Amino acid sequence: MFGFLILLATLVLSAQSLAQVPATMVEQMSTADHLKQPGWWPLKSDVSRSEYVGAQVCAECHQTLVKGQNEHSMAHTSMLPTQSALLGRGDAEYKSGPYQYKIYEQDSRVYYSVTKGNETFSTPLLWAFGSGSVGQSYLFERDGLLYEARMSFLHGLGFDLTPGHPKAVPESSQAALGRPIPADEQVKCFGCHTVASNAGEHFDPAQAMTGISCEGCHGPGASHVAMAKSGVEMPAMLFNPARLTPPQSVDFCGACHRAWWDVANVTDIHAIRFPTLRLEQSRCWGNGDPRLVCATCHDPHQPLVHELTAYDGKCLSCHRSGSPATASVQHMAAACSVATKDCVSCHMPKYEITGMKLTFTDHKMRVVKGKSFQN
Repeated sequence: MFGFLILLATLVLSAQSLAQVPATMVEQMSTADHLKQPGWWPLKSDVSRSEYVGAQVCAECHQTLVKGQNEHSMAHTSMLPTQSALLGRGDAEYKSGPYQYKIYEQDSRVYYSVTKGNETFSTPLLWAFGSGSVGQSYLFERDGLLYEARMSFLHGLGFDLTPGHPKAVPESSQAALGRPIPADEQVKCFGCHTVASNAGEHFDPAQAMTGISCEGCHGPGASHVAMAKSGVEMPAMLFNPARLTPPQSVDFCGACHRAWWDVANVTDIHAIRFPTLRLEQSRCWGNGDPRLVCATCHDPHQPLVHELTAYDGKCLSCHRSGSPATASVQHMAAACSVATKDCVSCHMPKYEITGMKLTFTDHKMRVVKGKSFQN
């Protein structure tokens, strides 16, 4: 019994470090700075792998939330190749000059091959990154190094050149295989595409949980589960992002989706890939508006809504029809003089990023002048 009380005390202290971090300690920091502070933050690595329990355990009490979150693309932002619905269908092929690329299934494994004439390189794929809603890229190992395959799936295009890889025909068979991923980049990639790949200050992809599930945002759940099963009424043991201030909230999502503090020098059209950065550049944002954080429009426990009219209510809750031309004392915003529906189609246009063949919604909300990109 005495040992159990010690365990409870330890869990309480852990809960306080996770859930009661003073706002001043986490306000206005880059992701790198946040990681040095007490409490949970995405990409945190100072907790051991044994402190993670997995979404199935969370579902024992939070079945509805876990079921909804499992339908979100974040839950499928990484997977084993055999779990990808895009692979093993026989049409995963791409050609670049003399090189023929193919992904195929054989003996319950998924292989990546590169062929030039009579020369063929073939290896099992280890990971598929991306849900496929925008794209999906593939990782393999060669000579002890982790590589990104030169062929990826791109929504609307099918299998094509992986974004970021040179368009020119590779000068050698080695270069044709793909791009070796630097060690520091591996940590960041897996940190945003998996849970617990970097735990106890030790990076090990083999220990990762696929996709971003509950503990990716709420922190490791072992202490919370132990407390719940003990039957003792105690404070919440998990970090709740809903308690963050607006700047903290956006930076929290920006740990993976890139906030201003992490990519402050990005000034070209590629900036639209980072919705949190662009949100903070919106005129509506100001110094942080609690009505305008990521979760205002995007429920992390539900699939992304693609129907444009679904967001009208959010816009019109501030920009009400018939409201004064300027903001009122109630902090209402000016009404749109053009329309009261499909707001985002005008004020959050889509742009295709040159060289990537992908279209992204620009989250810098503004009155758009012309169709060209406005930084």
